[in-house]
Amino acid sequence: MSRWLLQHKGALLVPIVITEPAVGNGGGLAAVFFHPPKQSEESKESGLHIPPDIYGAAAFKTENGTWGYGLGGSFHFKDDTWRYAGVIGKAYVNLNYYTQGLLSAPKEIGYNLDGVFSYQQVSRRLGGSDLFVSARWLYMDLDSRLNIPSDDQYFKPKEFAKRASGLGLGLSYDSRDNTLTPSKGWLWRLEATEYAPAIGSDNTFQSYRAHAYGYFKLSQDWVLGTRVDYRAVRGNAPFYQQPSIDLRGIAYGQYQDQNVGMLEAELRWNFTPRWALLGFGGAGKAWGRTLDFGDASTHTAEGVGFRYLIARALGLYAGLDWAWSEGDHVYYIQVGSAWR
Repeated sequence: MSRWLLQHKGALLVPIVITEPAVGNGGGLAAVFFHPPKQSEESKESGLHIPPDIYGAAAFKTENGTWGYGLGGSFHFKDDTWRYAGVIGKAYVNLNYYTQGLLSAPKEIGYNLDGVFSYQQVSRRLGGSDLFVSARWLYMDLDSRLNIPSDDQYFKPKEFAKRASGLGLGLSYDSRDNTLTPSKGWLWRLEATEYAPAIGSDNTFQSYRAHAYGYFKLSQDWVLGTRVDYRAVRGNAPFYQQPSIDLRGIAYGQYQDQNVGMLEAELRWNFTPRWALLGFGGAGKAWGRTLDFGDASTHTAEGVGFRYLIARALGLYAGLDWAWSEGDHVYYIQVGSAWR
């Protein structure tokens, strides 16, 4: 598989099997290409490992009428001094928004999003370190409609804004031994994005994210991964751009608010040179609009899975996860790390 992907420029066809409770069962297909970037002899002698360039296209559809397609990739230039990542696509999505309150029970509000999106980011390595500074542009042009028009009483008019265009800055540190399926090292990022009419946005608001992934090789066959993740919005953000608890086993959007925080751990046992078993679990909170951090409930999820080393030269594992939480049971096909 490594020779097919790297030397013959073949595509890795990845089936998309969707069992996400938020959109129902569905499927699709992704065609992913891998290409080793150019690297100078001096860089090779220094021992610098440059991740492969990855690009491709994908399309999917689910039983509740949700569908989408897009293309994108990540590329490395000048001995990994510069990095570029970008995605463009179109989606038609049917989801639910859940209100939260101290006294009233959560209310499920169905809505639809229909439009296009784009994510473009350029990163620059700082000297010979593992630090990168980045600039990004995010753009979404989405029509949002509620399934029941009278449910608009739960929102402010500005929360139905159509266009969101934001410019952001980021700082990251990446010492992972492999960007596809890491076994040791760290990845942490700090990101802030400003959305404003001056750059094409209907509303003025800000989004923030701070997260860190740590990978520890406990022994030759055991790897522990840890994750801390915080996301937030401020200002007049559209309701569908509020962050949501993002854990395997929890439906997307079920716990959504101005702030979300998550902790997760994953233990992988490589019981043969190519096969691995893993277990994972995490917890998260959503708070800000009506609930303070102390009043918000903690939601947990856990699961098990397996991996197969599908491309040895790339260090790329693929497999299946089964996760559950508070009544939901979900399967995921994973190619590479489950954490994004």
